[in-house]
Amino acid sequence: MYSRLLIPPKEKSFFLFGPRGTGKSTWVKTTFPDAVYLDLLDSGLYADLLARPSRLQEYVPSERDRWIVIDEVQRIPELLNEVHRLIEDHRVRFILTGSSARSLRKRGVNLLAGRALTCTMHPLTSRELGSDFALSRFLDHGGLPSVTQEASPRAYLESYVRTYLREEVQQEGLTRNLGAFSRFLEAASFSQGSVLNVSAVSRECAVERKVVEHYFGILDDLLLSHRLPVFTRKAKRRTVRHRKFYFFDAGVYRTLRPKGPLDRPGEIDGAALETLFLQELLAYNAYLHLGYTLFYWRTRTGLEVDFVLYGERGIKAFEVKLASNVRKEDTAGLAAFLADYPMADAYLVYCGTRERRDRGVEVVPIETCLSRLPDLLAGTQ
Repeated sequence: MYSRLLIPPKEKSFFLFGPRGTGKSTWVKTTFPDAVYLDLLDSGLYADLLARPSRLQEYVPSERDRWIVIDEVQRIPELLNEVHRLIEDHRVRFILTGSSARSLRKRGVNLLAGRALTCTMHPLTSRELGSDFALSRFLDHGGLPSVTQEASPRAYLESYVRTYLREEVQQEGLTRNLGAFSRFLEAASFSQGSVLNVSAVSRECAVERKVVEHYFGILDDLLLSHRLPVFTRKAKRRTVRHRKFYFFDAGVYRTLRPKGPLDRPGEIDGAALETLFLQELLAYNAYLHLGYTLFYWRTRTGLEVDFVLYGERGIKAFEVKLASNVRKEDTAGLAAFLADYPMADAYLVYCGTRERRDRGVEVVPIETCLSRLPDLLAGTQ
């Protein structure tokens, strides 16, 4: 197991959310080896606690300093009432893992009213991989921990996608038409790194627009996607309104995205590179508690910046390019953004080797930027 950057709360109960396969269970078992572990994927335990959530107290050991782990807590949301009571009355400490806080809230569940913190597990970062990080492999297969151990990463990712369709979507009753949902996933993959047009996706997969909107909601609920809003703070130019769409992992995206002779050279690789960079931004922002909100920026005239981070630490703007050479027009979006927000730090990240400054924009090779990214975001570099 790779050492993860996530630092757990020392004393307070906490939720740990994240998509399946990001390493939540492995991390919990390694970090809390003496904890009582309750896996709700165990059919016997699931049936027992589903019938009577109050039985949870029977699994609490007499040594109250031991942590209690409830894995896949979203399967029995009613357990949170018992968790709440045991925290309040007996000071029991819980670790509650699951795929989504949003799905729990949709069922009208109060997430313990602040009595538990919320953490998120992301795919592996380049810093967590250390010397095992290889840009080309990451672009092809993404950052799910099991991928790094597989002799056939592509077969694992194909199985991963099928497992989500079967276990998450079908068993949870999120949709009855798996054929339509499969077509939707493929159609949505063409929107990776693009401003999302729900109507276009609907036409592509031959599914009604309202149903497609529901499907995107499923992806959000299961933390399988990110939709970035446009940055409009004190905007001086007219910007677009629609969000930008990404599947959460480059390897999952490439597995869903069909490849054919009509694809432009580098189209898929370019979207995968943006996805990799977004994965890193999201992970460091969460693990280091940096407090940024992530956006993108795009004007009605087509000027664009891939990622804008906004928070008390300032404004960071990143444009990510697959090219190994930088042309003047490649920095046009960042230069326009700096004209409107001169206090921002702007970076063009590309696949070349030279580092330089151009019109106030720091031009940085991708691997150099990845190695510095945590410190750059934290403002220590």
